Amino acid sequence: MKERIYRLLVNRIPGIRSRYIQFRDRGAGRLAGLFYLLWLYIRYFLLFDKSLRVLEHISYYEDRRLYRKDSESSLSYELCPQEYAKKLMKYDLISFDIFDTLILRPFSDPTDLFSLMGMELEYPDFRRLRIRAEKHARELHKQVGGSPEVTLEEIWKVLEKETGISAENGILVEKKWETACCYANPFFQEVFCLLKRRGKRMIAVSDMYLPGNFLRELLIRCGYEGLEEVFVSCDAGQSKHSGTLYQKIRDVYGVDCSILHIGDNPYSDGKQALSNGFSTLLYENCNTAGNRYRALDMSDVTGSMYRGIVNAQLHSGLSRFSREYEYGFVYGGLFVTGFCRFLHEYTQHAHIDKLLFFSRDGDVLLKAYRKLYPEQIKQTAYAHWSRLAAVKLTAKYYKNEYFTRFLTHKENQGYSIRRIFQSMELEDMGDGFCQSVGISPDEVLTHKNAGDIQNYLEDNWSQVLSHYEGEQKAGGQYYRSLLDGCQHAAAVDIGWAGSSAVMLRTAVRRLWGIPCKITGILAGTNSGLSHQPEIPEPFLISGELVSYLYSAWQNRDLWKFHDPDKNHNLYWELLLGSPQGSLKGFSLDENENCVLHFKRPPEHGDKIREIHRGILDFVEQYRQIEHRLGIQIPISGRDAYAPMLLALSRKNKKFMRDLEGLTDEAGIG
Repeated sequence: MKERIYRLLVNRIPGIRSRYIQFRDRGAGRLAGLFYLLWLYIRYFLLFDKSLRVLEHISYYEDRRLYRKDSESSLSYELCPQEYAKKLMKYDLISFDIFDTLILRPFSDPTDLFSLMGMELEYPDFRRLRIRAEKHARELHKQVGGSPEVTLEEIWKVLEKETGISAENGILVEKKWETACCYANPFFQEVFCLLKRRGKRMIAVSDMYLPGNFLRELLIRCGYEGLEEVFVSCDAGQSKHSGTLYQKIRDVYGVDCSILHIGDNPYSDGKQALSNGFSTLLYENCNTAGNRYRALDMSDVTGSMYRGIVNAQLHSGLSRFSREYEYGFVYGGLFVTGFCRFLHEYTQHAHIDKLLFFSRDGDVLLKAYRKLYPEQIKQTAYAHWSRLAAVKLTAKYYKNEYFTRFLTHKENQGYSIRRIFQSMELEDMGDGFCQSVGISPDEVLTHKNAGDIQNYLEDNWSQVLSHYEGEQKAGGQYYRSLLDGCQHAAAVDIGWAGSSAVMLRTAVRRLWGIPCKITGILAGTNSGLSHQPEIPEPFLISGELVSYLYSAWQNRDLWKFHDPDKNHNLYWELLLGSPQGSLKGFSLDENENCVLHFKRPPEHGDKIREIHRGILDFVEQYRQIEHRLGIQIPISGRDAYAPMLLALSRKNKKFMRDLEGLTDEAGIG
């Protein structure tokens, strides 16, 4: 009867079932769960919230509210390890839960480890089969009057029968991946070391199918050497969940021993420990704390690994980070790691001699790339380039781009005519124009007089171009040095039209006569909501431009979602923009050496550096995990965009608005 009621109320609608299970997993009791289930059905049937029909992680676009009152890490930061350890000193014995307390896995769902096993065993659907085999083994135990606690051998006995995989080999593979995946919780590693130095007695306790001798070795590998004992449910046939394992520990240490147990499960580590005479200190599971703020619409393993890394960093309790750091770590880290991987793979198959990381967006990208591929440092360079410099140097070839940049984009924005001519470095021609049309140089540029300026400059075009001859010569000297010996270089930029890379290609081949092919590699192109979405198309066809996140050819849902008018470009640029000023242009000094000229640095340089610190920390952690696993976990452009997709959702407008003080277009571009 209970099973029928459960199927009727919980299993009827997949999205409601998923949300109810997540709610209960966060520690909610049956009564609270019942009220939550009732609320979900009211929303679905009476309020017509049909989004509840589907699982949260497969809804078309996620729209869950992010935390914005403070940094997300502030939610889990209470005591530093020193203060935490001090609280524990009054107890005779400290008992630690193992998984999700002392030890973490780099996944938001620990069963994703089984996907890696399935990869090695070359067995389709292995993850589901492994989960089912464990459940079946527990049921068999209960049928013969035993406890539901099972050993790894018993699980694999069932799995061998169902799959044909050798149990002996399967057990070795599972232990191998557990060893590769598990690492110390940085918070408890510090606490443990402090307690150990003070001579505190400590034990570890786990409801687990892995044997105690294996877990002891695993704990030592993770830095937890010196535990007095390791109690495991599968060895004892007793569990924390039933309370019987706590009774065994009490029998070993006696009723007079004051014991504090620390763990993440409210029932087995909290209620059951208390009921058996232990003091308790609950530690919130990192993934339980963080998953409510994470992007779910991602591929299974990459998404789980991303969430696991972020949740551990923000919710282990070790550190409280700034909002800017978290913006880089959470929304930029996976993107930068994936983009660098994309760049590396492209250089291999396209035989690129050198990667040119355009200033200013290339600053943190170059640092990340060299962190991931230190052997390629000599094949990378930071290339000073900007759209402002490019339109001046290539005005001969891209006259329309020149006038669009200096006139059309500045109409009706309060710029004086004097300032417009100064920005073009044509101050001496400004007076001539004003006299010819009878206008004051202090008059504001409008859509009405912009045409007059363009006509005047077109009539004197050779004079305009002569102003840039020295800059062209200086720029040529700079890029000849960068491209010395190169036959094919790639220009790396965040986006969007790709004009900076195209203009460099023209300058290199046609203006300076350097025999080097240039390919532009963009994070993303103009989107379907851009004012001119078709601009990159010819160059994508020819292969002169390639894109990582999206284009009209790939990930078209992102191409249709990304909206420059909602500051989407600026939010991405904020992740990468350097704290240095952007390039104004080139010149030659008295010794005919190239000199670079820059705009003033953007404000909030310290906050920009915090964003970059967050990005680079994520890159390093992802690199370390892949090194431990011995495999590469691919990051598609769609996965790389997913965290930002959640941040740009309707419910998070205020979250992103808090960052708008840093998105100064003149400073970032």
